[in-house]
Amino acid sequence: MKKNKKILVIDDEKMNIIALAHFLKPEYDIIVSTESVSALETAEKHLPDLILLDIIMPDMDGFEVITELKKSEKVKDIPVIFITGINSEANEEQGIALGAADYISKPFNKTLVKTRIETQLALQNYKRIVKEITAK
Repeated sequence: MKKNKKILVIDDEKMNIIALAHFLKPEYDIIVSTESVSALETAEKHLPDLILLDIIMPDMDGFEVITELKKSEKVKDIPVIFITGINSEANEEQGIALGAADYISKPFNKTLVKTRIETQLALQNYKRIVKEITAK
């Protein structure tokens, strides 16, 4: 039996989490964190295959969260996709500069979200294969 990939959703808005989980759950195991600080611990504990991260959060914003994630040896290589209500080129550029793999604006298109997740997971798999081959 094929093991589902794990996706960590970090968002303080429960409706966003419910919407994402509804169409992602059939294919992925969803882990949820509604607080930025606990999200960092959750990422290190569960080692998700991908992280969906909102920018607007009450304790630390998404930019601070990705900065902390990228400092951690355990989770720094996990792809992060910002999924946020902020539709701004400056914020998108900042997110990518901080190490995000992608940036999706809300309201999101389900097909687009799934496609971008699949693309990032495939890239991670290719990187793993190359690393294994070059380590031999």
